[in-house]
Amino acid sequence: MSILDQKRLIQSIHPFELLSSYELDNLMQKIDIAYYPKETLLFSPTIASIAFYIIIKGRVVEFVGDEVYNLYESGDSFDADALIYSQCEGRFVVDEDLICYEIKKEDFLDLMQNKKVQSYFLQDALSRHEHLKAIDTQSELTPFLLSKVSDIFLHEACIVSPQTTIYEALLEMKKRKSPVILMAQEGEYSIATDTDLRDKVLIGGIEIHAPIHLIATNKIISIEHNDFLFNALLLMTHHEIKRVVVTHGDKVMGILEQLDLLSYFANHSHLVGVKIDKALTIEDLRYIQEDIKNLIVTLNSKGVKIRYINKLVSVLNAKVYKKLFGLSVPPKLQDRCALVVMGSEGRGEQALKTDQDNALILQEGEDVAHFEEAMMQLNSHLIELGFPVCKGNVMVSNPFWRRDEKGYRGLIDSWVDSLDGVKLQELSIFMDSKVVAGDEKLLTHLRHYLFERFESRDDILAHIAKAILSFETPLSIFSSFVLQKEHDNKLDIKKGGIFALVHGVRTLALKHKIEATNTFLRIKELNNRGIIDKAFAKELIEALDTLLAIRLKAMLESHEEGNAINPNNLSKIQRDLLKDSFKTINKFKKFMSYHFHLNMVS
Repeated sequence: MSILDQKRLIQSIHPFELLSSYELDNLMQKIDIAYYPKETLLFSPTIASIAFYIIIKGRVVEFVGDEVYNLYESGDSFDADALIYSQCEGRFVVDEDLICYEIKKEDFLDLMQNKKVQSYFLQDALSRHEHLKAIDTQSELTPFLLSKVSDIFLHEACIVSPQTTIYEALLEMKKRKSPVILMAQEGEYSIATDTDLRDKVLIGGIEIHAPIHLIATNKIISIEHNDFLFNALLLMTHHEIKRVVVTHGDKVMGILEQLDLLSYFANHSHLVGVKIDKALTIEDLRYIQEDIKNLIVTLNSKGVKIRYINKLVSVLNAKVYKKLFGLSVPPKLQDRCALVVMGSEGRGEQALKTDQDNALILQEGEDVAHFEEAMMQLNSHLIELGFPVCKGNVMVSNPFWRRDEKGYRGLIDSWVDSLDGVKLQELSIFMDSKVVAGDEKLLTHLRHYLFERFESRDDILAHIAKAILSFETPLSIFSSFVLQKEHDNKLDIKKGGIFALVHGVRTLALKHKIEATNTFLRIKELNNRGIIDKAFAKELIEALDTLLAIRLKAMLESHEEGNAINPNNLSKIQRDLLKDSFKTINKFKKFMSYHFHLNMVS
């Protein structure tokens, strides 16, 4: 290997690429090449480490007790902690003849004087995982998740009293160059927009010398001064508004305009929302899905976390569903039912389209037959717009998923009294329901009924939870990926990781009556209730975020919608992140096995 190749290898290992050219050249002069035959014990709890190792060829296994904890192969490095703390928990044994670079202990500790090197190696495992994810995307990272409302220009608020006349309020509004009028009364605020002025004064005939309270509305959408700008974007998209009131405690700080926000982000997501809002026909919506996919590609390329991309896509998809509901269901029936999405769409964890999962809940006593034509039409429209048909037929076009409240309560009763796999799968699907149009209370009532019926039913919950053991995590005892030869040496990232975490957390949510459907929010609530500790909650969140991000990356690169991943197509950092995530999945499976006594479930 040439000096240039050696230098490239060292620079490929984080954080050595952060060294200056002088520091790197100096380090290269101190690096030795060493050879160790198979079965050599490099160091252990009783044998001190003498160097930081970077593998050129061969393999080293780390044992903790008699269990294989990690595997290091070509391009991997280890073990900074043994040098920094002069101790280690594991035995590092050569498994295949080893050729490696060695940075002697004293030289490595000298390197630790560099603050960037020091800050990386002194982190705990979870912090290093988060750090590597940041490194993986930092080249294109934008202010999306870093910027707060306090970082952007705010328009001055025009605040008047209830008895101020409309004319006086308009003069004050002009003076302050404010986009809206806020009316303050006993610590509460109402708002008068240009729409209120048009509809109530110009068209409605209210005199301009009448008090402002006659046209103000109580529907104020506000956001905290220290909240993230991305959340402001979500608020505007969800509520179909052009501005939000910015507050700090009880004080109004100003008005955030959509135009200012979008010029800051420049990602054009608002255009997708506007197209959906203005759509009058299915034809108007036909190209929306391509716009959403382009938005996903843009946000992903800029380093936005997958859970935030999913959240925005979920909001936009919900708007599409709501629009189709309005186009398909007669107005007189719209407030007598609730259209719900389930599965990954219901959890808000879907980016690219997967199978449809949707259902219709009717008010008790409503005739299901009155909704059949509308639901068949809605399903047809969804297919036209690129929402794939559900292979399991979990769609509003299926009479099974069109029931009134009483019908769904009967379905819930059947789930409680059955260990049948199909019934338990139906339950899992319904657990992730979210209303996208119609009367939200209908689903709320059923969710509370579901929680009541499953209270103290640990026998059924254990059978539900056992499904997490259906698929092996694709990580061998040597911490290498287990690939499927029959599937072009790929691994199934959903079966191998995502499913166990999502389903396990969903089961815990059912047991502990957690109403959130999003897996990240469920994990946070489990932590809030003391079911899992904060460190483990963070591990689970980071693992799921990593798995979803790697799956999305593979889908975008292959232009296919699937879960098959070829680890060889990933970067070194991404492979390490994937291994870390699978280890967390195995840790979670052990937690679930203990929590639900899965070893006793037949």
